[in-house]
Amino acid sequence: MKFTYLDSPIGALLLAGRGRALEMLDFPHGKRPQHATTGWTRDDNAFADARGQLKEYFAGKRHEFDVELAPRGTDFQLAVWNALRTIPYGVTCTYGDIAKTLKKPSASRAVGAANGSNPLPIIVPCHRVIGSNGALTGFGGGLPAKVFLLRLEGLAIADSTAQPAQQRVLFESAG
Repeated sequence: MKFTYLDSPIGALLLAGRGRALEMLDFPHGKRPQHATTGWTRDDNAFADARGQLKEYFAGKRHEFDVELAPRGTDFQLAVWNALRTIPYGVTCTYGDIAKTLKKPSASRAVGAANGSNPLPIIVPCHRVIGSNGALTGFGGGLPAKVFLLRLEGLAIADSTAQPAQQRVLFESAG
């Protein structure tokens, strides 16, 4: 596995994968920060597309990502992560909304677990998922990072416990 880091407004992001495909993007802070491990090779030329697109995102110039991804997960996790990619920039939805798009309306908790194990946050925008009461919920990079990302996308968030001021918009899965 090769890896590199990208300096960002929320800290140095770890990008890792095999070949050209990105398998992991991780935060320096949060519940379970990942670190390069034995057998990984640092390559600061790796994932140039992903690094460039993330820089554009943080500069407010990119709303969608088009990079080669290779997340590893169960079929259900992969379905959830694909559904996350359909949430538009600047829009939030709930775990229940995603469960409904997967035609599994009672699977909100399972969606939450899959959302929490997303190996490619930001690119696969799990930060756009909020609780059914509109409150922000946990985030792998920590709630301050989630607040930053939502504000970057134009949502009015007062603090890490606040509800988005913009009305949540339901979305339909593109698949």
